[in-house]
Amino acid sequence: MDRMPNPTEPIETPSRAQLIDHLVSTRIAGQVATPRENNLSHYRKLANGDRHYWLGLELGDRWADEQDVLAVMAERVGVVDDPAHRTGQDTIDPELTVAGLDRMAARLRKAALDRQSVLFATGHPGGLLDVHRATAEALRAAGCEIVRIPAGLFADEGSVWQFADVAVLERGATLWHTHSPAPMAAILDALTADGRPQPDLVVADHGWAGCAAQRGLDAVGYADCNDPALFLAEAEGTLQVAVPLDDHVRDPRFYDPMVAYLLAAAGLS
Repeated sequence: MDRMPNPTEPIETPSRAQLIDHLVSTRIAGQVATPRENNLSHYRKLANGDRHYWLGLELGDRWADEQDVLAVMAERVGVVDDPAHRTGQDTIDPELTVAGLDRMAARLRKAALDRQSVLFATGHPGGLLDVHRATAEALRAAGCEIVRIPAGLFADEGSVWQFADVAVLERGATLWHTHSPAPMAAILDALTADGRPQPDLVVADHGWAGCAAQRGLDAVGYADCNDPALFLAEAEGTLQVAVPLDDHVRDPRFYDPMVAYLLAAAGLS
């Protein structure tokens, strides 16, 4: 599974071992591109109360010790657990990535069996848009309602709209990379204002996932090793699943075998 998928060919579902090899060879996991100093900087800023790094969650003072954050990230993501390792290479354990995919698959399977309403959103359109799109397509085929967001929404000086069933933030005809919870808050508030129910499940990342989880919705998501908030939320039970991975590798087609594995595990392929 280490060659780049050909978009004209169907993607074969990899075995667990094949997927782990692929994750490492493409640096979705294993020795990832995010440097150790960037990871530790984000852990420190979260611990110091910088809400940009809380991703829409209310963490209070429960994670005010940077070392506690590092301990959770070592356990749930597989970053180096030695606090003396301050610079250089850091890691995501591919076994933890696949374990996260298995947990997400179980929740997607429930959504399909119960024909639930599901909202998809991404703050990382350059990397994860097609991951979410393919998952939405599979759930719709299984009978789920893919939530359509209200028109005319704005947040963070941009427009909130849907592209290929996935909610995104757009500014100046560009899909925007954002950690902000404000776009998800705009969607959920607008659904309430329209008298529409909240989604049964949110599949997202960054502040989109954090905001939904903080509001008490079932939420699952993807997160990088420098975005600790979602893993803390999973540890506390606020977020149902956080899958650790590099959320923006050099070619988004590298995620295709991962999606094939996820959908197969969920019984959606």
